Amino acid sequence: MHRRTFIRHTAGLSGAALAGLGLTAADTHAGSAPRSGHAGARADMLLRRALIYDGSGNAPVRGDVAVSGGRIVEIGAQIGTRGDREVDLTGLALAPGFIDIHSHTDLGLLRDPRADSKVRQGVTTEVAGQDGGSVGWSEAGFDAARARYVAQGIDLDFRDVPGFLRYIDAHGAAVNVASMIGAGHVRGLVIGNNDRPATDAEIERMVALVRAAINGGACGVSSGLEYTPGAFADAAELQALASPLRGTGLPFASHMRNEDDRLIAAMEEVIGVGHRAGAAVHISHLKAQGERNWWKTDSALRLMEDAVAAGVDVSFDVYPYEAYATGLSNMFPVWAREGGTDAFLARLSDPAVAPRIERAVRDKVAMLGSWDSVQMSSASSDAYAWVAGGRLGTLAEQRGVEPYDLLLDIMRGDRAGTRMVGFGMSEENIARKLAHPLSMVCSDGGAVALGDGVPHPRNYGTFPRVLGRFVRELNALPLEQAIHKMTRRPADRLRFTDRGRIEVDAVADLVAFDPATVADRATFAEPHQYPVGIPHVIVGGTFVIEGGQHTEATPGRAVRPTA
Repeated sequence: MHRRTFIRHTAGLSGAALAGLGLTAADTHAGSAPRSGHAGARADMLLRRALIYDGSGNAPVRGDVAVSGGRIVEIGAQIGTRGDREVDLTGLALAPGFIDIHSHTDLGLLRDPRADSKVRQGVTTEVAGQDGGSVGWSEAGFDAARARYVAQGIDLDFRDVPGFLRYIDAHGAAVNVASMIGAGHVRGLVIGNNDRPATDAEIERMVALVRAAINGGACGVSSGLEYTPGAFADAAELQALASPLRGTGLPFASHMRNEDDRLIAAMEEVIGVGHRAGAAVHISHLKAQGERNWWKTDSALRLMEDAVAAGVDVSFDVYPYEAYATGLSNMFPVWAREGGTDAFLARLSDPAVAPRIERAVRDKVAMLGSWDSVQMSSASSDAYAWVAGGRLGTLAEQRGVEPYDLLLDIMRGDRAGTRMVGFGMSEENIARKLAHPLSMVCSDGGAVALGDGVPHPRNYGTFPRVLGRFVRELNALPLEQAIHKMTRRPADRLRFTDRGRIEVDAVADLVAFDPATVADRATFAEPHQYPVGIPHVIVGGTFVIEGGQHTEATPGRAVRPTA
């Protein structure tokens, strides 16, 4: 569709849309008075002639936005005052900066605060601490971690999530950062990597750690029930760890125990945990993995709808790709990974259990479809760097070995440090989930550096892919609804009351993009490619991306829920 045609079809003005911006129909005519308590004051920045999507899901309006002191101070059809900087956004949409509600950008910002692969997507806030894992160390672990970072010129002066947020406040980054507290991380601190029930005393210690993190600014509790040691927690333990969320509105977010053959049972567990704990429930990166499970998407959506109808606060996020990313060790059953890397590798050679492990792996491959459904993305050892980008079946054929034998060789040689991409989802199902009223958009990825392995393309393309592929090409949902799922909806879910919206007094996290050309360019074969059609990204009133170029600015700070 031609740009003018596309914008004409998306720019219809409604009373609800005008009210959402604090404007009336009369305000949309040239020369009308701006609406704001700050009217008449000179602004730091004036963004002119934009098609404004305020994040509410309402239709857009044309107008100007004034920014001063890092916040939006005025919105009008044609603001009469001047700005120290004025930027013409004719032909561009202006939206709140995108909030990645399930991100894996955390400690990487210490080494590379530019966060290129995320901020160039229009992401202005990363929500870390996902899948049960969050920043933090035990007393003994901190000393070792600090030594590693000091050797890289980084003074690691924090031990936990609240300390990490304070570090971001003090040092800045290109993006804002929020974090959940990971239930698996807390279990590891208190119990270790052992598959056993927690004692009452251990539960008490873990709950105290969760409560301290929430009081220190964490925006929820996450669990990763396919990963150790979080997978060793039963529902009663999870309920206890989610209990500090009661009355806060903050979510218990879960990478569930299963996302394929036992998907529905896994959803029932998580919804039940949150309901009994008195917490909102957020299901992370919802998927029905493996073609034999695609039919379960209807059942999964219906289950959440029924829970909401029964009074349970449930939501979910989804990324716009047919493949997931995880550690290659996730091909093996959880019980085989108990006790850490040494114990896991020993079991691979133990004749008493090795055949059982092999059967479980081969069944997982059958669920995905083939050995070539597994693509390696990176290795921790230079000796195995050759696996990056290779499909397991094809590499095995090239080397004249059986695929499972190659998998074992990689596990042992790289000490279970290899990352993978697994193919197994349906684009049609993804489109339906993106359009569902309970959904939000996430990347499930982090900021990565150019040339670093062969990562999942979601690290570069998630948000522009939704706007280009699923909105413009597939018409899976309207543009204003897609923006809502990237901005106001996650902000409300996490109680970020001054983010995710274009309103007077909101923080000026903003993205300007071309609705007719915005698109992802990253592919599974060549992921290190920035998107197109996103010329400007503003964080806290400062340009981080201007005219498509990184300004080197690091205005990002920690984001905490509003009390």
